[in-house]
Amino acid sequence: MYVRYTSLLLSLTACLILAPKLQASDKLYLYTENFPPYNMSATGRAFEHTGADIDGLCTEMVKAILEQTDLDYVIKLRNWDYGYNRALSKRNHGIFCTTYTEERAPRFKWVGPLTVNLWTIFAPAGSDFEMDSLDDAEGMVFGGYHNDVMTEYLLARGFNVSAINSDDLNPKRLELGQVDLWIADRLAGPYFASQQNVEGLIPVYSFNDTELFLALNPETPDEIVDKLNDGLEQVRQSGMFEAIETKYGL
Repeated sequence: MYVRYTSLLLSLTACLILAPKLQASDKLYLYTENFPPYNMSATGRAFEHTGADIDGLCTEMVKAILEQTDLDYVIKLRNWDYGYNRALSKRNHGIFCTTYTEERAPRFKWVGPLTVNLWTIFAPAGSDFEMDSLDDAEGMVFGGYHNDVMTEYLLARGFNVSAINSDDLNPKRLELGQVDLWIADRLAGPYFASQQNVEGLIPVYSFNDTELFLALNPETPDEIVDKLNDGLEQVRQSGMFEAIETKYGL
């Protein structure tokens, strides 16, 4: 009897040790990028270290969700490639807003959807180029950026994409003729262009309405993910979700 009791006790102890659980020291580290109007610096800086200096549709959604929880967190604004790789490699790290795809699904745990976007291809001002499908752009060079789902989509289909670390320089590259077209979001594209004093870009083709999420490292405890998704449901039920989308023109 003593042996069996000891064996059972050891088994239970091992399960408790191995099972991921929420600890008092657990803290969320959430990253986003300058991708207006979804996420952006409130001060115009390239990087931000606190959530108080970060604004935008997705940022407001994430903050509203976090307010429904007791989670400790920090939000930082960095370039996309940096934040994405931190979320891939570190427990309790995440990135928003991230497009959900079948390829990305197993890499993260997901909170959302937070909103949707529509992929749009822009031509330079004065262009008479027309598109009815992606095939019409065969042989042309797209402006894109690293680890972006739109860039990955085009590359996987054999298109020529000149990718850089941040999307905010692509409107100027398009204006200067360094790329032929630019793939961006329907709302974010015009924001980036205005920040670079680029006017008159022409949206020539839109496709692939997609959902955007908060993506968390897969080692993040399920308890954290559940709290966040429960918080999202509370935001929806309160009417705040719709109010935030309306504020940003959706």
